[in-house]
Amino acid sequence: MAMRAHLMSIIRFLHRPPAPGVLGFAVIAGFEAVVRGIVLAVYPLVMYRAWGDAVVVSKWYFGVGVFSLLTALTVPMLTRYLPRRWVYTLGLSLYLLSAVFGMVGGKATTAALVCHAMAAATAFVCFNAYVLDHVAKPDFGRLESLRLLYGGVGWTVGPVLGVWLMQFWSGAPFVIVALGAMGMLGLIWRMRLGNARVHQLANNRKASHNPLVFLRRFFSQPRLVAGWFFTVMRSCGWWLYIVYVGIFAVQNGLGDQVGGLATSLANAGLFLAPLMLRWIQRRSVRRAVRTGFLLSGICFILGALVSPLPWATVAMLVLGSVFLVLLDVCGGLPFLMSVKPSQRTEMSAVYSSFRDVSGILSPGMAWLALQFAPVAGVFAVGGLGLLAAWGVAGYLHPQLGVPGAQRVRASRRVRTDPT
Repeated sequence: MAMRAHLMSIIRFLHRPPAPGVLGFAVIAGFEAVVRGIVLAVYPLVMYRAWGDAVVVSKWYFGVGVFSLLTALTVPMLTRYLPRRWVYTLGLSLYLLSAVFGMVGGKATTAALVCHAMAAATAFVCFNAYVLDHVAKPDFGRLESLRLLYGGVGWTVGPVLGVWLMQFWSGAPFVIVALGAMGMLGLIWRMRLGNARVHQLANNRKASHNPLVFLRRFFSQPRLVAGWFFTVMRSCGWWLYIVYVGIFAVQNGLGDQVGGLATSLANAGLFLAPLMLRWIQRRSVRRAVRTGFLLSGICFILGALVSPLPWATVAMLVLGSVFLVLLDVCGGLPFLMSVKPSQRTEMSAVYSSFRDVSGILSPGMAWLALQFAPVAGVFAVGGLGLLAAWGVAGYLHPQLGVPGAQRVRASRRVRTDPT
């Protein structure tokens, strides 16, 4: 019944889009899940086929990560001269360009990967800035779970479908990228997303869009730095999983399809997002974040230890991905709940950089690990990074994310407790 209600809500939304809100942004995320999910397992395979060496692929991913980070940090500067909706449109147009390069194939897929990363970085900054403008803080958790639920089909079916389509034509997945990007373009214009809210525009006149200035503001706020670190390490876990599970499978004779299937199985956990949100609400953001990092880190390390049994490694990594999904639901909340209204656009750029920083850090760590160990060593390094984030999460406030009234009751119980 709940799924039917969600479906009817989407149909009504597409027929007559309401003002920007939780539902609208969740539908946009659903479209982007199709655009990105269909090539999620395709890019590692086509890059590996084009260059024939996991180390070379890691170097290219490292370079793409640097370029994507620079793109994300320049978006606030662009929004000073162009309306945010036009910057968003420019970013989505890069998805179309990536599809063209992808259909050409061969080493041109490297250019496709660059355009795809730039599109994702630009779109993510604009998306989060709109979310901070139009969604109240108490609704962040609901948006995250609904966003993951609506994106579940794209993230789950997309990877295995993309790899399956490659056997007919290597450019076939990129046709779907182009169609999905055009759908997103039409949707953001139908929703009439503007530049920013009026009070935000007033604040922006006083704010500097120089990346060095707002990065200094970011580093002066420890809560934002910690929240950003959690998103970076979560993204590193996903990055290593998506890129190296497929390469590990090919090297160990499991076939090309295993990478796409493992990615789809991992993303199927997105349908558990509403249940995970309820579990988080009955406990705390701190406990959920620590649980996700601890158990995913353990699974990654165990996956490396059982690497002589390739199927066991894949199974442990798929299990670890369930806890990465839990981090998808709650891992970004410490950052989003700490952003000041006057710094929304700038801090959205910083927040979105987690994907690019992880795209630099992950291949860098993998590149180093591959000098001394086989691909399985990459999973061990990733597991250690996840456990490091578990340790840092211990410093989060125990009642982070708890509604104000409940925090008051809890504090009263502490004061009146004779012990």
